[in-house]
Amino acid sequence: MIKTSAFPYHGDGLRMIGYFAIDDAGPSSRPAVLVAPEAPGLDDFNRERCTRLAALGYAVFALDFHGEGEVITDRGQITERLKLFMADPMRTRSRAQAALSVLRAQPGVDGTRVAAIGYCFGGTVALELARSGADLKAAIGFHAGLGTVRPLDAKNIRAKILICNGVQDPIVPLEQRIAFEQEMEAGCVDFQLNLYGGAGHAFTRPGAAAIGLPGFAYSKTADERSWQAMLNLFAETLGRV
Repeated sequence: MIKTSAFPYHGDGLRMIGYFAIDDAGPSSRPAVLVAPEAPGLDDFNRERCTRLAALGYAVFALDFHGEGEVITDRGQITERLKLFMADPMRTRSRAQAALSVLRAQPGVDGTRVAAIGYCFGGTVALELARSGADLKAAIGFHAGLGTVRPLDAKNIRAKILICNGVQDPIVPLEQRIAFEQEMEAGCVDFQLNLYGGAGHAFTRPGAAAIGLPGFAYSKTADERSWQAMLNLFAETLGRV
């Protein structure tokens, strides 16, 4: 049976409310996955992904970006919040690291086998956590922003990196992908960049087109292929569950 719970913790001076999911019937020690949600915050889509991973045998914790479990709905407010995070990756990393510490401390978690994944800005967060030198086996971004103001920190990355992005993503243009490739190569990082033809931004989220932004749409094919690519990397880096 999958046990789920809202999980209060503290990070960057704020009271956060994350989401923890684990199979009670699983082994006493299992690999774990940290989930970073999209920019608005931790919502039902991210909770569903956590539960889905828990059903596969992982201990899963979704982090809170904004404090008190807030989900921001105003686009202007989201944009301003993202500007602050992107300009200060050390703050982004601090909030992610706080959640990572919480995950590692949970009963049943094998702290030596941990990965981080993220969606949209959450993918950026997973990358920034990896750039901090965090002890991760893998860091995976789905339709993830790839830019950083600290590209030289790629040399700190210990995780294997997987990016799953759409070719038609208006948020991540070709120039950003090229800069990311150069950053990873310069840092001697073990990385993969999977590109899905015909896919835009938010391709993992059913109903994404309803947001009303150009280039935002769900792609069942890209969603399923990227999920499998993630599981393949988990098998390689986290071992059996």
